[in-house]
Amino acid sequence: MNDTELKREIINLKKEKKAVILGHYYQRHEIQELSDFVGDSLALAQEAQRTDAEVIVFCGVHFMAETAKILNPSRKVLLPDMEASCSLAESCKAEDFARFKADHPDHMVISYVNCSAEIKALSDLICTSGNAEQLVRSLPEDQKIIFAPDRNLGGYINQVTGRQMVLWNGVCTVHDAMQAEAVLRLKADHPDAPVVAHPECNPALLKVADFIGSTKAMLSYIKKSPNKRFIVATETGILYEMQRENPDKEFITLRDDRHCACDDCAYMKLNTLDKLYRCLRDEQPEILMSDDMIERAKRPIVRMLDMSRQLGIIK
Repeated sequence: MNDTELKREIINLKKEKKAVILGHYYQRHEIQELSDFVGDSLALAQEAQRTDAEVIVFCGVHFMAETAKILNPSRKVLLPDMEASCSLAESCKAEDFARFKADHPDHMVISYVNCSAEIKALSDLICTSGNAEQLVRSLPEDQKIIFAPDRNLGGYINQVTGRQMVLWNGVCTVHDAMQAEAVLRLKADHPDAPVVAHPECNPALLKVADFIGSTKAMLSYIKKSPNKRFIVATETGILYEMQRENPDKEFITLRDDRHCACDDCAYMKLNTLDKLYRCLRDEQPEILMSDDMIERAKRPIVRMLDMSRQLGIIK
């Protein structure tokens, strides 16, 4: 089937299966076009909770589909390609982290949502790139904290809050590989373009950014900004949503620098229209988790949501 036929079949199967398609911002544009909701991982899992869908198809990576299952345990959750992993989640194995945690017995564990269900189950509190700073600031100053798995996000939060959280040594290889030098070359060519960067980027790049924030925060910043041109330091899948929301603005990525082609996540791009079609048709591959794992991984997520409501981050 060609792409037009695949799209038609996917829409038909979605209705037949009473399914909802969730598309992460970093997915291929044709998948974002077909998605019922497009966003970040936790927000998408929460959107699924508000629907009456019997089947959730998460077009993203494995830990995201796990999060959707944790928050929707009675639903069937599918992932078009089970090989769609995440370098950041892979950098933090449960058995290694359990030993690390045991070495710091008086520390609270805050884990970034970009981690496996096993790491969530070992955590006291989950955070997102959008709420991490506020959650950390809300804790007593003498509270000792382990932050996992992203050393770049954790280091950024340490910098802006003055905390000294102990950091697990993990990174998103895509964001971490982006170079400040490439950004500066682009900035020299486009001095009118603010640099927007995700806090998963390395510290050197963050130092040359004009705005640092989550994907949602970057979208909001760009939409409100009077500037017409931006240098974007994050995964290129976000360009689809940026251009959709701001058709009159121009976006320059690090791939526009002749020295860098580092801003695509190969894992995110594993999901295709054909895999999405076969996933819906066969209702496979399915995310399966034990009730015990779901319950243990859910607790720190619920704690985050409760704290976020108390802090006025969410209603």
